[in-house]
Amino acid sequence: MDIVIKLSQFLLSLSLLIILHELGHFIPAKLFKTRVEKFYLFFDVKYSLLKKKIGETEYGIGWLPLGGYVKISGMIDESMDKEQMALPPQPWEFRSKPAWQRLIIMLGGVTVNFILAFIIYIGMAFAYGDTYIANSDLKDGLLIENKAMQNAGFKTGDKIISIDGEKVVKFDNDINMKIVMAKQVLIERNGIQQSITMPNDFVDQLSKFEKGSLVDIRMPFAIGAVTAESKNTALQPKDIVVALNGQKIKYLDEAKTVLESNKNKTITATVLRDQKKLQVPVMVSKDGKLGVQLGGLGMASLEKLGYYKISKQEFGLLESIPVGLVKGKDQLIGYGKQLKMIFSPSTGAYKQVGGFKAIFDIFPNTWSWEVFWTITALLSIMLGVMNLLPIPALDGGHVMFLLYEIVSGKKPSDKFLENAQMVGFVLLITLLLFANGNDIYKAIVGK
Repeated sequence: MDIVIKLSQFLLSLSLLIILHELGHFIPAKLFKTRVEKFYLFFDVKYSLLKKKIGETEYGIGWLPLGGYVKISGMIDESMDKEQMALPPQPWEFRSKPAWQRLIIMLGGVTVNFILAFIIYIGMAFAYGDTYIANSDLKDGLLIENKAMQNAGFKTGDKIISIDGEKVVKFDNDINMKIVMAKQVLIERNGIQQSITMPNDFVDQLSKFEKGSLVDIRMPFAIGAVTAESKNTALQPKDIVVALNGQKIKYLDEAKTVLESNKNKTITATVLRDQKKLQVPVMVSKDGKLGVQLGGLGMASLEKLGYYKISKQEFGLLESIPVGLVKGKDQLIGYGKQLKMIFSPSTGAYKQVGGFKAIFDIFPNTWSWEVFWTITALLSIMLGVMNLLPIPALDGGHVMFLLYEIVSGKKPSDKFLENAQMVGFVLLITLLLFANGNDIYKAIVGK
């Protein structure tokens, strides 16, 4: 069932983005009286799953879910319809329209992508508000168990003061990505501030260790369940361990240290049960374990227990607009930085480029509209930016040649555009194979 939920989110998000992107080309084409022969979700190589012709346009769903397209008459595109291009230009064809109209048609798709992302962020600000922990409320610092972070010089208990000179005001889901792209991180450790220079190949180092958050909040030692083989039957689900062997324990990472130093011993654990403290004997295994499964605590429970103060901002519709615009701008700039890292071989970031499986994997196994829209907004930005790359066969390639035509007053020949389209197509196939090849490699080696 988990895979069905995950796949449903993936296909719904992908379909929504493709349809709206292609609609961005379709609408201005129609406004400028340019004939659109096909409008397809997914590619209909040899045959289509569904199709229906309405007016001059055939609408359909292809069987190959690698994207979608609109086929515009008189345009040199991936269809490479040389027979049509050999005929005299017709008034309804793309090639017969003024350069500025053709430019608007080609920019329509990415424009819709960016507008969609900003609309989603505005809508999410209005619907969900902003829930976070103020950085000043992280009195005991952060949990840092990621090996790449530890190798870079971070330790559990560190407080992150600023990232590349930008003060960290709140702890939220964006902080991990900011650290990935950072050059300098200012931390506070034991009351003393120090700067950590991030390794240039930090992204490459991340791939060599188990995936997970770079930094996280420190959590209490909460019991989720006692395993059948455990000898510590005195422990119960929902117990919170607050002391071990007479040593006060506030966080799970502190408990691990105490247990590690008391292997094969019976010690006393103080647990919080039904708001009362109880002392129970526990046997520590040779591996430094108690034979229990950890329990998860929600933000409300953490706040009730006094671990963290949860801050929440709610926004009216008008207030949501600037909040969503800032969020969209930050994500756009952030993705631009990621691309820069990918195209810088020294960072090793290109090794982490993923294809469809990588996109599929970011969707959760449980349905959450908040997570779904967050991912969809980010994918919309990614799709818009990628399509703007000046590669023939992408929208950015067409835009590049149209700008040349507008500035120089000279239109590249159809033969030149056909050759450029072929070069761009080969380049795109190469990139597609590389990205999805990375997915396959990671699946094989388990990283």
